[in-house]
Amino acid sequence: MAAKRVLRYTSALLIICLLWAFIGFLFTQRYLKGEWYSCLLGAVIMVFLIIQIERQIILSTSKNKWLNGFRVALGLTMAVIGTLIIDQIIFSEDINKRKLLGMDEEVKKVLPAREATLSGLIAELNRTIESKESERKNISDDISKNPFMSIYDRVTTRDTITQSVIITKRNVPNPKTSLLEPLDRTIADLRIEKAKKESMLLSLRPAVEAELKEHVGFLDELNVMIDMLSESISSFIAWSIWVVLLLILELLVLVSKFTDTENDYDRMENQQMQLHFRRIELLSKVPSPDKSQKQNQSVQKENREN
Repeated sequence: MAAKRVLRYTSALLIICLLWAFIGFLFTQRYLKGEWYSCLLGAVIMVFLIIQIERQIILSTSKNKWLNGFRVALGLTMAVIGTLIIDQIIFSEDINKRKLLGMDEEVKKVLPAREATLSGLIAELNRTIESKESERKNISDDISKNPFMSIYDRVTTRDTITQSVIITKRNVPNPKTSLLEPLDRTIADLRIEKAKKESMLLSLRPAVEAELKEHVGFLDELNVMIDMLSESISSFIAWSIWVVLLLILELLVLVSKFTDTENDYDRMENQQMQLHFRRIELLSKVPSPDKSQKQNQSVQKENREN
């Protein structure tokens, strides 16, 4: 009978572990965006937790009502959590369709702030470009008016008697000409940056929609799932079936534990436990050597006095 019980518990644990390994793998893949090895790790962690929880039930020998109630509550909670995760994965296409209906509202919440930010950057670039173009125009006008500048060189010569000063004049190009090329490069870079910002502004709405579709939130999909359950009877029936199925699987070990009768292994274990308690009780009644020695000394003292 003990071997049959072990096989029954093993079969129930295999069913539960496979189910939660599936849940852990898909949850890590969909919501945590993990790679395949991360998904496998999530499945292993989930199986480890389930085994530890079920061991608390299988290895327990007490009949405490509070403990049994806690196990039932734990099984119900795990069934609900598992159902929520599985349903959101199984009904992912329906959830995505439902989310598309509310996509405009989400875009309206995100889009204005980003448009305002990009518009502010574009306006700042326009002001900078206008400033640089104005600076370039002033320099260009000055160069047009004064293409050359006169430079006077003064050379002083001395001899033993007199000192003479020779002043020569030469024309050089206006030095501001060298400022035009760096200004042109700066203006060109600013215009390229402005074109990028304007392109981002034009494609902002599709980018926001793609970002919202890419980031899948568990709570967001849970809210959509709740709306679907409250509005669709078929969705509620499908969800209820999964809840009942997972609840039965979660309570399978617990019910097996409650309905088990005492077998030969349990009797042998109880007998060994009783023998162990009896041995402790007998050892507690045996007087210690110090105590017996004191009793002998007191007896001898009484005999001498008599």
